[in-house]
Amino acid sequence: MTQAHRHGPEELCEPGLELYGRALREGQVSSADADAAPCLVDFGLLHPCVTDAGRLEPVAPAVALHRLLRTSAERIAGERQREERLVETFGPLMTIDGRTAGTADLPTIEVVSGLDRINEAIAGAMADASRELLAIQPYDGRSPAERLAKSLGRDQNLLDRGGRIRTLYQHTQRYSPAVIARYEQLTGDAEARTLDQITERLIVIDRTVAFIPANTDRTLALEVRHPVLIDYFAVIFDRLWHMATPMHPEAVTRTTPAGITPRQHAIAALLVEGHTDTDIAERLGMNVRTARVHIAKLAATLGSESRAQLGYLIGRSGILDREE
Repeated sequence: MTQAHRHGPEELCEPGLELYGRALREGQVSSADADAAPCLVDFGLLHPCVTDAGRLEPVAPAVALHRLLRTSAERIAGERQREERLVETFGPLMTIDGRTAGTADLPTIEVVSGLDRINEAIAGAMADASRELLAIQPYDGRSPAERLAKSLGRDQNLLDRGGRIRTLYQHTQRYSPAVIARYEQLTGDAEARTLDQITERLIVIDRTVAFIPANTDRTLALEVRHPVLIDYFAVIFDRLWHMATPMHPEAVTRTTPAGITPRQHAIAALLVEGHTDTDIAERLGMNVRTARVHIAKLAATLGSESRAQLGYLIGRSGILDREE
């Protein structure tokens, strides 16, 4: 069957329906006419005329329907026999060494679609949590106030059950009124730290389930319950945590080279790597306009007159060779 006519008899194409109807009305059609609808011959709705090989005769619809239904019934019966053989084959294997090898305890990765369903899935996992929440919350260009307000109650419930919360933000968020207000309201073992650059959003609950984005606009998420992946996420989080600057409950001020702010130091590192203004803004959790203001101030501090010269002066200044 040609590519254009790859369909079943239950969904005949328009050319096929038209030609089959004409054949029924006229009694015959030419073989050349069937070139436009080869599916009719394939499905046995047209067959060669006994008296004229160049002509095709239609099979009566009642006869054709009976044949097709019989074929369908035979196919269904064959599938049922196949199912029975599969059950016979795998049934004994479901119990190995006296243990039932069911699917309930198998590690899973599921796709959750839609912001509401994602939040519901996280809330459900948080309701069962009793030990720990690890979260990486990157800046996405929008005010975090609404999202933080929605999660405040469920996070406080975990703290009330004796759990612990550790959250990583980009450094720009340590000055966000919404973030500051959140930690003023939370009571319990809640800590927050910041880094110039962090990974994509990550939530790990009790080290048994994790949520990560599955597309760029975060309307899809993966709910991960695979122990190996959970351990991997937790290790990554712990390493980032130890490199981060404390923000809550006790804020720490980062030291930087004289005349260079922490923002400018982070931007300088990305500039020498060749990143664009847009890349720098996304990585550091700020808008492009703010990034360009910092770049201009950095250029003025180092006496640069061009982008190319700025990279050279950054390297020569040695500011990236020092610890923050």
